Amino acid sequence: MLSLFLIVLPVFLVVGAGYATVRTKIFPDAGIDALVRFATGIAVPVLLFRAIYRLDLGAVLVPEHLASFYIGAVTAFVGGIFLSRKIWGRRPGESVAVGFCALFSNTVLLGVPIMTRAYGEEALAPAFAIIAFHAPFGYLVGIMTMEFSRRDGAPIGVALRRTARAMFHNELTLGIAAGFALNLAGVPLPEPVTATINMISAAALPVALFALGGVLTRYRLRAELGEAGMVAALSLLLHPFIAWVLSAHVFGLPIEFVRASVVIAAMPTGVNGYVFAAMYDRAIGTSASTVLLGTAASVFTITIWLALLGGAAL
Repeated sequence: MLSLFLIVLPVFLVVGAGYATVRTKIFPDAGIDALVRFATGIAVPVLLFRAIYRLDLGAVLVPEHLASFYIGAVTAFVGGIFLSRKIWGRRPGESVAVGFCALFSNTVLLGVPIMTRAYGEEALAPAFAIIAFHAPFGYLVGIMTMEFSRRDGAPIGVALRRTARAMFHNELTLGIAAGFALNLAGVPLPEPVTATINMISAAALPVALFALGGVLTRYRLRAELGEAGMVAALSLLLHPFIAWVLSAHVFGLPIEFVRASVVIAAMPTGVNGYVFAAMYDRAIGTSASTVLLGTAASVFTITIWLALLGGAAL
């Protein structure tokens, strides 16, 4: 178990370095915004473009694999909404914001480096098959549910426009879409372009992890710790458990698909959970607490899932 923990630890140490250096003012807080912009607006979209462009789509776009992950995600989403309503007495819009935190896991910034550390770059193809649909699916489900559940909800046309804007005015989605387009069209890239893409991609995850740590200094653990803990449990335990049962025992998928489904499902709530809550001004405190609490707890829960799955590079 210690060796598995050491696989996971360096990823979180980079996050911790960003957190510590910003907290101690060694690195300026204002500089984090530029790092986030570079990571999420340029480097990570280029990384995703490269990954999707290289995919053997026929081999990795397996419906049962996608179903294993997304059935678990939707179950966690519905569970978060139900529990926040019944136990914490949340209003409909607030409960959707809480549920969205259980739905939207940190698939790229944490999922990709942990998959790479545990199983090597060759194991990433099934993970990218999930990631390709993650942002469009998550925002579609979250925004549509929010618009239909709020008492002050907008007309359906407004809801659809908000959904489209969130899905397609997003650099990550655009990078994925471009990768799909060139992959399907069979467009070859010149070597200088490929080399440039590789260089930018190499910077994506280290910069993004460091920036994530800096961003986390802006959030605080608040009074809603019980509710945040509930969401963290849905994200870190229920979602990967459902992915494991479906992929391994219901669909009987090959082990590389099982590992991708479970490990990506086991990621904590991403910063997008907080962004979604802030966009609607619903359950912001709980969302911020969930990001912090889930990220900290995932160091240990991910180690447990890696032990269950086996085969990690020790």
